[in-house]
Amino acid sequence: MTEQRLALVTGANRGIGLEVARQLGRRGLKVWMGVRDFDRSAAAENGLKAEGYDVERLVLDVASDESVATASSHLADSGGRLDVLVNNAGVALDSGVEPSKVSLDLARTTFEVNVFGCIRVTQAFLPLLRRSPAGRVVMVSSDMGSHGRQTDPAFPYAHLNPMIYISSKAALNAVTIAFAKELRGTPIKINAANPGFTATDLNQHRGLNTVEQGAAPIVELATLADDGPTGVFLGPDGPEPW
Repeated sequence: MTEQRLALVTGANRGIGLEVARQLGRRGLKVWMGVRDFDRSAAAENGLKAEGYDVERLVLDVASDESVATASSHLADSGGRLDVLVNNAGVALDSGVEPSKVSLDLARTTFEVNVFGCIRVTQAFLPLLRRSPAGRVVMVSSDMGSHGRQTDPAFPYAHLNPMIYISSKAALNAVTIAFAKELRGTPIKINAANPGFTATDLNQHRGLNTVEQGAAPIVELATLADDGPTGVFLGPDGPEPW
C-alpha cells in the first residue's frame, strides 16, 4: 500500500491557499493548513473536512521564528517527514502608493512575510523534506515580480507600480533559484508559481482569475513527477520569464 503523502500550505485558511489545500486533498494528500489564528480558521478546516479531505490546522506565523520552529517540531513528532511545502502566505500593502512615498516600515513588514518568511519556513522544514522520497517546494510568486514582464510595455499590468510588493516577489524568485541550485541532484524540486491576477482578499477580489485557476500551477508544481523540472517559474499559461 502506498504511504499517504503529507503537505503543508502556509496561509491556507482562505483564498488561493485554501483552494490549494482543497486540490491537494482531492489528490489524496494529508494537508496541514498553516494558519496564524487557530480559532478563526476553524470554519476553513471544517469545510474541507466536510468535503471529505484529510486536513488539519497548524498554527504557523511565517514572520515568527518561534512559531515556525514550533510548527516544524510538531510535524516532526507527528509524521516525521514532509513531502510538499507550499509557501503561499503573503501580503500586498503598497497598492496605489508611489515608490517615492512608501514607508520603510511597510517595506520591512512586506519583506518579512513575502521573502524572509519563505526562507524561514523552507529552512525550518527542509530536514523533513529531505526524508521524503520526492520532496516538492513551491514558492507562490507573481508575474508582478518578473523583470521580463515589468519591462515589457505589452504586459497588461505594466501601469501598476507597487514597488515593495514587486521587489519582494522579485526577491522571492531569486530565493527560489538559489534553493533549487543548492538542492539540484536531490529528490527535492523547488519552483516558483505565478497564480495570475486572482480574485482574493489580497486585491479586494478585483482579480480576473478564480481561485481554482490561480491554484492550478501551484498544485502542478507541488505534484511534479520525478522527471519534472526544478528551478522554474510557472504560470497559468506556462513558463514565466524571471
